[in-house]
Amino acid sequence: MNDLLTSLWAGDRSRPVDSPHPQAATERPAGGVKLPRPSDDRLRRETAAGHWRNALLDTSLVDAARRHPASTALVDGAVTLTYSEVLSKVQALSRSLRDLGVVKGDVISWQLPNWYEAYIIHFAAISMGAVSNPIVPIYRHHELEFILREAGSRVVITPETFRGFDYAQMISDIRGKLPRLKHSLLVRTRPGSGAPSLDSLMNEVEGIGPAGDRSADDPVMLMFTSGTTARPKGVVHTHNTIDFEVRSIVKQFALTNTDIVFMPSPLTHMTGLAYGVQLAPAIAAPLVLQDIWEPRVAMELIDRHRCTFAFAATPFLQGILQHPEQGSFDLTSLRVVASGGADVPPQLIRDVSTRFRCTATRAYGSTEMPTVVACGPALPPEKAATTDGRPIGPATFRLLSEHGEEVRSPGEVGEIVATGPELFIGYLRPEDDEGAFASDGWFFTGDLGSTDEDGYLTIKGRKKDIVIRGGENISVTEVEQILLEHPGVTDIAIVAMPDPVMGERACAYVVPSATGDEAPTLAVLCDFLAARNMAKQKYPERLELIDELPRTPSGKVQKFLLRQKIVAQLEASSTGDPA
Repeated sequence: MNDLLTSLWAGDRSRPVDSPHPQAATERPAGGVKLPRPSDDRLRRETAAGHWRNALLDTSLVDAARRHPASTALVDGAVTLTYSEVLSKVQALSRSLRDLGVVKGDVISWQLPNWYEAYIIHFAAISMGAVSNPIVPIYRHHELEFILREAGSRVVITPETFRGFDYAQMISDIRGKLPRLKHSLLVRTRPGSGAPSLDSLMNEVEGIGPAGDRSADDPVMLMFTSGTTARPKGVVHTHNTIDFEVRSIVKQFALTNTDIVFMPSPLTHMTGLAYGVQLAPAIAAPLVLQDIWEPRVAMELIDRHRCTFAFAATPFLQGILQHPEQGSFDLTSLRVVASGGADVPPQLIRDVSTRFRCTATRAYGSTEMPTVVACGPALPPEKAATTDGRPIGPATFRLLSEHGEEVRSPGEVGEIVATGPELFIGYLRPEDDEGAFASDGWFFTGDLGSTDEDGYLTIKGRKKDIVIRGGENISVTEVEQILLEHPGVTDIAIVAMPDPVMGERACAYVVPSATGDEAPTLAVLCDFLAARNMAKQKYPERLELIDELPRTPSGKVQKFLLRQKIVAQLEASSTGDPA
């Protein structure tokens, strides 16, 4: 063991200033950065209400291994692990990390696809009192260096290579700029490469049990926002916030250990972590992973393993429904399919429900507050298609006008301000908390929504997605959802483009249908909107055809890239330069 260890690499908006800081005094891990803790007021409130039960997140895994040691915990390609085997690897890796000098509060960063090792690393980190920091695999030198520096990471774990990219070389390139980083480990190394491999650390070491000096109020997970509109922000959760989220999911979708969870969404995103990694052991159910999205492979996995529950963003579900071999697989084992993380067209939910004969539903949340609202098996199917749902558990929201007044009329749009036991405890940078919280501690989501007569919430887009045309605010989400029903449109994103007369006008980026039909023109799309009695002011005034919309791993369209693109095109055309 000592020889093995010595061979390892050494190592936006304007808000009132008087909003209270939501976190108590921060604590500094050994050699790391300051991490927030929940305020005393919130601790008393959530504990007294019974929302925070002070359970450690790895307790569910330990309990599942004790009660169902031979039951399947993980399926990753050809690898199947029981709960007993998973716990053994977690305990061995915890011991190895401790021997490497990792202590309570240190940040362990892992940038992995949906591999079983990600699950092991996450639980190993939290069971020893460290902080788990998932990082999406698509990030490269610039983004990874930023996150590792921001987090003060002590350990980073990546693949050696994945999808043709050399992660080991990337770490080598940026390591000299990261003085806090002491160890880098590689997953699935090539035989004889001599690289510092994770495999031995979780397979050849006598394990240790969970650390005893931990509190459910300790920071346990640091996850960075996707940066669709600004610099990624570090979001800090505790055992208590995530534990409550998982329990709410279980209740909302009536999940039990007879379910089989399918997870194609990245484990490095809140959806994959909460609805996959943490959910499965909470109900002692198997978790079936898919590391590279391919609709046919997804259908094979669902059919072969008889998966019953899945959470997938719009592009995933569209990929399955539009696949020519969709009818060749039996997907009727699916009981509940939830979708979120990106705009979800009502017809998509109806189609999934009809074709798979299951409950299909929408849900809305964020890294900061994983699930604000959702529908589920007990709610009306049409509400599940046309709205994002109602608050789960004691989570709640209100809508505020641009003047800070509460919006109460059905159909009226306002900014969603939310709170609940699963709300994060603060950002890594205290200055990011400024303006993010109302005076009563509620969180400004930056999303717009409206409610119907029954209190169901429908997302209308981001505040920054508004097109301000001639002083009139236009929410592009409703326009996008209507145009998605046009047979010539596979995908669409509408962004604001600068205009010297109106201030802004709407530009539609459209992925045309691959059916062979002629791509739609701007006039055709406007006629389609006219037939739906859409106000003419909301029509897009420019059309750009594109092969694929830029998206984050969770499926959200990176509209800032499209805005940059159209601005560059306009500037180029005004100067006569090619765009």
